[in-house]
Amino acid sequence: MEYSLYDFRGASLNIQIAIVFIVIAVTFTIIAYLSILRGRYKAYRREKKLASLHPVIDNLLMEHILLNDELASDVPADQVVLPIDVFRLPVFEHRWARQALIDRLLDYRNNVRGAMGEQLRNLYIQLELDKDSIRKMKSRKWDKKVQALVELSSMNMSIADVTILPLTNSSNRELRAAARHAYIKLSKNEPFKFFDVVTEPLLMWDQVELFKIISTTEHIAIPNFAQWITYSTNKSIVSFCLKLVVHYNQISALPAVLKLLDTKDHYLRADAINCLGKLKMESAEEKLLQMYDSQPLNCRLEILKAIGRINSGKHVDFLRQEFLHATDFDVRKNAAKSIIRNQWAAKGIVEELVETATAENKLILKHSMNPLIKF
Repeated sequence: MEYSLYDFRGASLNIQIAIVFIVIAVTFTIIAYLSILRGRYKAYRREKKLASLHPVIDNLLMEHILLNDELASDVPADQVVLPIDVFRLPVFEHRWARQALIDRLLDYRNNVRGAMGEQLRNLYIQLELDKDSIRKMKSRKWDKKVQALVELSSMNMSIADVTILPLTNSSNRELRAAARHAYIKLSKNEPFKFFDVVTEPLLMWDQVELFKIISTTEHIAIPNFAQWITYSTNKSIVSFCLKLVVHYNQISALPAVLKLLDTKDHYLRADAINCLGKLKMESAEEKLLQMYDSQPLNCRLEILKAIGRINSGKHVDFLRQEFLHATDFDVRKNAAKSIIRNQWAAKGIVEELVETATAENKLILKHSMNPLIKF
């Protein structure tokens, strides 16, 4: 050892530095491997404990909740006294076991409806598992907050606006999405209030998830989305509200949608045109044709689609001109589809185009005649 230390001291500076870095690298490698092994061992033990606990939970739920004939009565779920004592096993004094019970309750509740679903919620409350979820809401870890939001929203538990609204604008994407979903699902009076405070954009996946929650939540209070179309500075909120206007057929929002045709943002303008077309607003056709030549490609394509969807038959000649003379393939394709949609007023034109069109345009027309192909 003394010889080794003497060699180290007598070595050049470069060699000393290299030896130090080697020792540090080997030490950190050993620590990393030990951490991985420790993590795997803990995961193995947890899975082993859960494998033995899950059948116990399943048997308790099946015997005392799901297959209990006494619970299948007309008594409101929150007034039913459940056999709570059978669930007070020593194992459930441990936090990991209580979490396993919560997860199992969520799984069952997501797969049953009606009275059984309410009894599972009743059990969650009577076992005071909601306190575990609320405690996770106060955690500094974002993943714990997300877990709490999922649990509370799945069990239809109320959360104070002052607690959840700030989370809808969190810098963490996962937490932000979970808070928005939970707020819409849990808020009884103003489920869309968070639209007023959102500054981060609603990503496409967020919009899909929100739309699913909005359209499947029972007794949700649907507002007039024109207010956000008119006043919101968040473009993704405006775009999302246009989709909701179409879904709920909110004709009262049309003045706000028409004003959006003058916006400088051509993406929002295209979304507004799309909304007018899907609502089949014939009164907007003239305005759309007047602005057509001054629009970028995405807006022109939406105008062509809108004329096809409105299906008034008034502008077949315009569609014919675009189909024959446009150089852009997408313009000709959408013009052809709109001509076919208006063919009740354009039978002669369709036959003429099939006979006289170029080979490529004939293929486009035949493609557009397939009723299974949409815009």
